[in-house]
Amino acid sequence: MRAINEVRVEFPSHSGNEAFARSCAACFAAQLDPTLEELGDLKTAVSEAVTNAIVHAYPDKLGTVGLKLRVLEGGVLEVTVRDRGVGIPDVARAMEPMFTTGGDERSGMGFSIMESFTDGLRVRSAPGRGTTVVMLKRLSRREES
Repeated sequence: MRAINEVRVEFPSHSGNEAFARSCAACFAAQLDPTLEELGDLKTAVSEAVTNAIVHAYPDKLGTVGLKLRVLEGGVLEVTVRDRGVGIPDVARAMEPMFTTGGDERSGMGFSIMESFTDGLRVRSAPGRGTTVVMLKRLSRREES
């Protein structure tokens, strides 16, 4: 699909920047006039992807998280979250519900939540090279009153 508009931002992997990424995605998506429910779904999915990058990609240091947002033809929003952290050795295993490498304080539901709140999810990763998560969300314009 052809991109109609796009924006890219990078930020340090500070936990406070998760809220920034969520808000950034919602503001960019506003041009498609989504419903509040769609915005909530989008913000939740972005929150999970960015939190994964912050917590798992850089467990012992700060790194950079990239967020790319694209409006595609047909009212589809593409969200890409990328890190250059430790990577995931087994993506299929990491995407299983309840699987986590984050200890007792983590639920292991991040990828499952991303899948349930979007219309498409792709994850690419390589140990030592980082992870890229691409989510697609079809947004339906609200009816004109």
